[in-house]
Amino acid sequence: MSVMQVQWIALKTIVTKEIRRFMRIWQQTLVPPAITMTLYFIIFGNLIGSRIGEMGGVDYMAFIVPGLIMMSVITNAYGNVASSFFSNKFQRSVEEMMVAPVHPGTILLGFVAGGVARGVLVGLIVTLLSLYFTQLQIHNIFVVVAVILLSAVLFSLGGFINAIFANKFDDISIIPTFVITPLTYLGGVFYSIGLLPEFWQSVSMFNPILYMVNTFRYGILGVSDVDLLTSFIMLFVFIIVASLYCIWLMRRGVGMRQ
Repeated sequence: MSVMQVQWIALKTIVTKEIRRFMRIWQQTLVPPAITMTLYFIIFGNLIGSRIGEMGGVDYMAFIVPGLIMMSVITNAYGNVASSFFSNKFQRSVEEMMVAPVHPGTILLGFVAGGVARGVLVGLIVTLLSLYFTQLQIHNIFVVVAVILLSAVLFSLGGFINAIFANKFDDISIIPTFVITPLTYLGGVFYSIGLLPEFWQSVSMFNPILYMVNTFRYGILGVSDVDLLTSFIMLFVFIIVASLYCIWLMRRGVGMRQ
């Protein structure tokens, strides 16, 4: 059996395991985000949105939908990889993968693919739910697909890094609670940064989630507060750096050889 065949079998096995894992417990992985986002649609879209009217030249409900979809993709892609890889560490099954003739990049790709699958699936569910509250007309399908996949990949890599350094289950909830959630709420999900004072607009430009949300909003509605080319360049650079860092950590056995 060739090296490529070994890597392909390993990759297929990891991806299949990851997808079966979150589908087996769909009541915990798919239903809660759907309920949470429905509450956002009702409270922020219907109740508060009816008083706001328009935001960025579009109906407020339509304005927040892309941000809420992106928020669900980001949090679920991150959470899936962080919890899954840490569980493998906790059960010490990751050691079997490390001593097997499997390249670290193959292991990383398998877990990231699982995170992307869950993130995209939850995003699709939230999108279908949003159609009950508003009408969505895709402005640029290529931008929509690209930014969804790239964002899911980036945060899956972030979840992998979190899992590597985590020493207990509580550690995998620190970053989502104290970093991702604040950045998401300050990332233009519920407002246009044009409403902010000039100083805070400048500060917001350092928030990477702002670029993801606005690029996705452009793909759906055709409106954005940021430059699309800048957004895609940032996503590609972050993904490359994070991927190389993850492989370097695995090669050194950080967090796994204890």
